[in-house]
Amino acid sequence: MKYKMICTDMDGTLLNTNKEISNKTKESIKRADEMGVHVVLSTGRMFNSANYYASMIDIKTPIISANGAFIRDRSKEEVIYKNVLGKENCKILLEILKRHNIHGHFHTPSSLFSDKLVFSAKIYDDMNKDLPEDNKIEINIIKDNWDEVFEKNEESIVKCIGIDEDVEKVKRAKIDMLKVKGIEVVSSYENNFEIMTNGVSKGRGVEILAAYYNIKPEEIICIGDNENDLSMIKFAALGVAMGNAPSSIKEQADYVTDTNDNDGVAKVIEKFILNSL
Repeated sequence: MKYKMICTDMDGTLLNTNKEISNKTKESIKRADEMGVHVVLSTGRMFNSANYYASMIDIKTPIISANGAFIRDRSKEEVIYKNVLGKENCKILLEILKRHNIHGHFHTPSSLFSDKLVFSAKIYDDMNKDLPEDNKIEINIIKDNWDEVFEKNEESIVKCIGIDEDVEKVKRAKIDMLKVKGIEVVSSYENNFEIMTNGVSKGRGVEILAAYYNIKPEEIICIGDNENDLSMIKFAALGVAMGNAPSSIKEQADYVTDTNDNDGVAKVIEKFILNSL
């Protein structure tokens, strides 16, 4: 068997537009797992959120969350890798967000800090209604004591997201973010940008987990649909873009599969793992 690990993004990739994993995809993942292939979730989401979906498909491997800033084993609760933004970076990011009148969301693996219950904060808050306690996200709405938040959570804030309905405003703010030294800036949708500390990416996360399992890059498949997936798509021997991905992502992939609403991930597993023997 050529491939020993397959890393898949979640939103726009593993999940369909209803934020569900199809039965066909679940079955293909189960069969790949039974063959000894490590199936890994690699997502921009917080660990708690990703862990809920991993439990649905009984994935036992560690989860790459926060775009690679936090990697944790599901069963042993072992933190394999963590790289925080740091309080000084957080202060700089908040100032830029305020300057552009964009709501910021600062993430730990299990909690979120924002100035208003909108966008990601609202989405996670709504999701909490149906989640078991150990997978819920702690939502914190902060008004004016951000310095205290950054001080208390300096060792746990791994990512910041800026989101707004005004795409052009987001683009202008992203340009300013890209001027800041010591951070990584990528987008998962056209109306957002996600910020981690320098050197953090999904590609680096896959590299760390590959070393953890002693797996070579040529034994890895990575699947994604957006800018924050590019680093892992380029790292893997087989980098796959979803059929619903922008053309800029498809052009840099080795293979383009079907869309997330047409079992694109399942079709990759079937073609390159289940039917490759």
